[in-house]
Amino acid sequence: MEQFNFNNELSGKIALVTGGTKGAGRAIAERLLQAGATVIVTARNAPEKKNSNLHFIASDLSKAEGAQNVVSEVLTNYGRLDILINNIGGSSTPAGGFAALSDADWESTLQANLLAPIRLDRGFLPQMIDRKTGVIIHIASIQGKLPLYDSTLPYAAAKAGLRNYSKSLSNEVAPKGVRVLTISPGWINTTASEAWLGEIARNSNSTVEEAQQGVMDALGGIPFGRPAEPEEVAELIGFLVSPRANYLTGTEYIIDGGTVPTI
Repeated sequence: MEQFNFNNELSGKIALVTGGTKGAGRAIAERLLQAGATVIVTARNAPEKKNSNLHFIASDLSKAEGAQNVVSEVLTNYGRLDILINNIGGSSTPAGGFAALSDADWESTLQANLLAPIRLDRGFLPQMIDRKTGVIIHIASIQGKLPLYDSTLPYAAAKAGLRNYSKSLSNEVAPKGVRVLTISPGWINTTASEAWLGEIARNSNSTVEEAQQGVMDALGGIPFGRPAEPEEVAELIGFLVSPRANYLTGTEYIIDGGTVPTI
């Protein structure tokens, strides 16, 4: 059995993490860096806390030209890409159910959460297939199977589409040497979610703790009793992109503290 060096197991690998300047994306980028990879991060804005070891590319991946620019810059400057973490995504649509949503709400959400990873996959896959090696991770969400219709209907639909696409893509490219996996997190404790809880608390004249419990109740409860930490999500991804996970492809891994109530 091949012996792996867990401390430097990604040495020589080149990785790209989209949305990699904050939250779970930053934690993923730092985890891959610790494993020895050369790590590129992309987002609209440069990171507030700069890490000189993370190579930053500014881009708006919700637009086709943004994705193409990233593909061109990575392949021109680094020659190849071994690991692609499609982490970009999120929801900014208004609450109120289907009637509150415009075409623009749907289109912007689908662009960021579904079409952005599709475009990047299309740009980076040919060189992975040529070399018969590579790993692509799609960060979906438990909302792909547990939608919250009042506030995130387009986001949930986009993530459901991403899960289906990811499985289909894996079936196509696994025989060509490329592994494709889906990670579906539940609620993750980030600075953005902390700010969101603070806003809920102010609007409802409650404490942050009460606001957090209200969100967990809306999800149907989190048996573990708290949201995930970004580093916990990053650790799962660190394993899945490593040589230790060589036989894993085409599957979805849910990391939600037990939130989804079904198997």
